[in-house]
Amino acid sequence: MKRLGVNIDHVATLRNARGGLHPNPIIVAKEAINFGADSITIHLREDRRHIKDIDLKKLTNTKIPINLEIACDYKMMNIALKNNPKFVCLVPEKRREITTEGGLNLDKYYKKIKFIVNKLNEKKIRTSLFINPTLKDILYSKRINTNCVEIHTGKISNLIKRKKNYSSELKKIKKCASYANSLGIEVHAGHGMDYKTTRILSKITEIKEFNIGHFIIGEAISIGLKNVIKKIKKSINK
Repeated sequence: MKRLGVNIDHVATLRNARGGLHPNPIIVAKEAINFGADSITIHLREDRRHIKDIDLKKLTNTKIPINLEIACDYKMMNIALKNNPKFVCLVPEKRREITTEGGLNLDKYYKKIKFIVNKLNEKKIRTSLFINPTLKDILYSKRINTNCVEIHTGKISNLIKRKKNYSSELKKIKKCASYANSLGIEVHAGHGMDYKTTRILSKITEIKEFNIGHFIIGEAISIGLKNVIKKIKKSINK
């Protein structure tokens, strides 16, 4: 069975819009797990635009498997080490971006990323790198000694939604997933996915985990969190 990680960042975004306590990300995280999610993803950004430090602290003090997304930053590394989430995914981060725009630059920041991954590995935290679907990035990931890679699916998701030809992008993802698997790296997928995208990508047997946030939280407004998770789980395990 392929795993589903539910990103609850936008629950915190909604809460922060009013500056109050509702909706509560911790309550929603627990509900998501009860409804079938395998883990909860949160991105602690530099500007704390959604998830706050107190959210991270409270969530890591539960039994919920937390996948913490952080920038390749030593301060963020220390926050991760202090809170000890089960999983950490290193992602690129620009202050002014609306959402993550692409994968890590593993060439430019190789030494820094390798150092951070090594520190996290030493504490037995499962590490992942958010990367573009290129064979070069898979090879870098192996050299960095990460446990997993999360392939950026933003481009293929946009092509599918716009009813454009996505075969070339799908081939790239298939090749990368196969190569990563052959090197002993677990493969995940994330960014921009919905029901149709997950059904298509679920056919790639090497992908073991899907991390989805914006679509799930947005769709839950209409049909409820339980129903969305049920439908997504069905899509990824067809």
